[in-house]
Amino acid sequence: MVRSGGRQIPVVVLAGFLGSGKTTLLNHLLHRSGGSRIGAVVNDFGAIEIDAMAVAGALGDSTVSLGNGCLCCAVDSSELDVYLERLARPEARIDVVVIEASGLAEPQELVRMVLASEHPGIVYGGLVEVVDAAEFDDTRARHPEIDRHLALADLVVVNKVDRAPDAGRVLGLVRSLVDRAAVVPATHGRVDPEFLFDCRPAEERVGQLSFDDLHHGEHDDRDDHGEHGEHDDRDEHAGHLHAGYDSVSFASGRPLDPRRLVRFLDSRPEGLYRIKGYVDFGPYDAGNRYAVHAVGRFLRFYPEPWPAGAERLTQLVLIGTDLDTAALGAELEACVSDGAPHADEQGMWGVLRYVQGAAEDPAA
Repeated sequence: MVRSGGRQIPVVVLAGFLGSGKTTLLNHLLHRSGGSRIGAVVNDFGAIEIDAMAVAGALGDSTVSLGNGCLCCAVDSSELDVYLERLARPEARIDVVVIEASGLAEPQELVRMVLASEHPGIVYGGLVEVVDAAEFDDTRARHPEIDRHLALADLVVVNKVDRAPDAGRVLGLVRSLVDRAAVVPATHGRVDPEFLFDCRPAEERVGQLSFDDLHHGEHDDRDDHGEHGEHDDRDEHAGHLHAGYDSVSFASGRPLDPRRLVRFLDSRPEGLYRIKGYVDFGPYDAGNRYAVHAVGRFLRFYPEPWPAGAERLTQLVLIGTDLDTAALGAELEACVSDGAPHADEQGMWGVLRYVQGAAEDPAA
């Protein structure tokens, strides 16, 4: 069975056309990541690195800035590995890397480079495409390739819905263009970081000041442009972004059947943005529990040894909108193994499709 040689750092590609709000979203993630450390690769098109200056993470060594060129054209996967190496070294204690691409970048090439990476410490974490709801029709007319970009995405953030007079129509149109991706409406780039990665509790922060510390140390009231203005309630309530979403928590002391769970995951409903947690497959792999991470259509399992003395439980959290929580709970309950003896040697094959490197593992 596949063994994990240490937890890999997910690399999330953040793409979108010029002005869609990528930098604002990245800033929001940096300020609202709990105790998590985010490494940022910021790519401006042009010699003056404006976005890098705007990103709150341009402090210290957790940001790599690439100017004067579009990332998908300026470097290849081996060169990208050099930059990722700086962020993935253990002493940096980075939990997730976000590549903010130039507004002119080609998402397919960025995804290809991350997938082609030979760095053992990182893993592709999904493509997040940001679109401007107020300008979507005009952007689509000028850049018809956006339809292809949306079809590749794992999560689509429809930003600036507060500025679009027909935001509902735009959301419906975007949903018609995606391939099972989660579509999340947002204002000012505010999405729950848990949609993208597992946030470490703030009290687990180690070492240098986090971006949260820097943010809470600012006592001046500023608007989104950094200018003084009226007090803005958005920051006070940013910790409650999940309030507009449904969640389902599931726990089982009995192992899950891998075939049943994969069937459930492959047919998960629209509106289910995020799945995270741990799965016990019992006799199918008695030595490992399987961490599961899903964003939109992106799905990955990470086998890791059971911690010494840990209770063998499956624990999952599902997050989305307009979910039939009772039906989802019943479907997960149906994934619980019936306890019958199994001679199904191929039962884990569906799971291993979503484990990086499993195909090359001779024990798989």
